[in-house]
Amino acid sequence: MKKILPYLVMGFIKLLRLTCRVHPVDDPRDELRAAGQPYIYAGLHAQQIAMVTYAEPGAGSLVSRSKDGDLIARTLASTGAVPIRGSAGQSRKGGAAALRALVNHVAGGRPACLAVDGPKGPRGIVNPGVAMLSQKTGAPVLPISLHAYWRKVLPRSWDRTQIPMPFSRIDGTFGTPIYPREGESVREYATRIQEALLELERRCDPIEGAIAQAKMAEAEPLSRAA
Repeated sequence: MKKILPYLVMGFIKLLRLTCRVHPVDDPRDELRAAGQPYIYAGLHAQQIAMVTYAEPGAGSLVSRSKDGDLIARTLASTGAVPIRGSAGQSRKGGAAALRALVNHVAGGRPACLAVDGPKGPRGIVNPGVAMLSQKTGAPVLPISLHAYWRKVLPRSWDRTQIPMPFSRIDGTFGTPIYPREGESVREYATRIQEALLELERRCDPIEGAIAQAKMAEAEPLSRAA
């Protein structure tokens, strides 16, 4: 089963890419492309399967070095995306090298795509890697919320993973591009990205957004105590 699982997953993703109707909303990419401006997609880990379904060919994507990451990397490569292995901000897991590779990728004029609260959460809390990448390249961050009208939600997973079903419509709603500010810290920038992304989810997917907000509120006292 382990040997055929990657092929089953890749086959399912290809089925989604062939059958799902992706509808971009408030899409700023044509304007950015016309200006020769690369950009960085920022999405939630819960929507990662829809992100892969919507993957732009040539987009660099950070993938962990775990066994699960091996499967994700192979699946991304099958869509034309560029998997970059490591965990942003964690040098012991190849984070520094991965960030350098992403910087070079974006600086070369190509987009990047990150599940910004992955790989293990907490759900909705943006890791600093996306802010660092934007600061180092000057590329704007594009918050995106991907909502499949026909999907399966896995409520016991830490991020409430959402699995689009074949032939579903997927709305890819973009927020306003977010640019780095002079003198702004990485954490301050990551917080701005987080606020924009969560507000987008509340607007586009209010049920999941409300659940996410409740989970974050429960986790906040624990993080302070730690």
